[in-house]
Amino acid sequence: MDRWELEDLKAVALRYREKEDYAPVVLAKGRGRLAEAILALAREAGVPVMEEPELLQLLERVEVGEYIPPEAYALAAEVIAFIMRLEGRLERGEL
Repeated sequence: MDRWELEDLKAVALRYREKEDYAPVVLAKGRGRLAEAILALAREAGVPVMEEPELLQLLERVEVGEYIPPEAYALAAEVIAFIMRLEGRLERGEL
């Protein structure tokens, strides 16, 4: 990744615990090298990584530790549903 691409790179890490959280929580966020580190840690931990620019734009103004805003619920739900389907396929040995 060249310098210009790295400067534009952004990442937001979310957590959602069905029994504890009423909405997803922003765990980490950053741009540039920090975004690169967030993505690398997620991949190392086996956490699915998705590119969803519209959701990223909504979450840029949310502070770490805060719940995502209601206007981001629909997009976040799509991401969570995708991950749940992916995890189901992994458990069944389809991937």
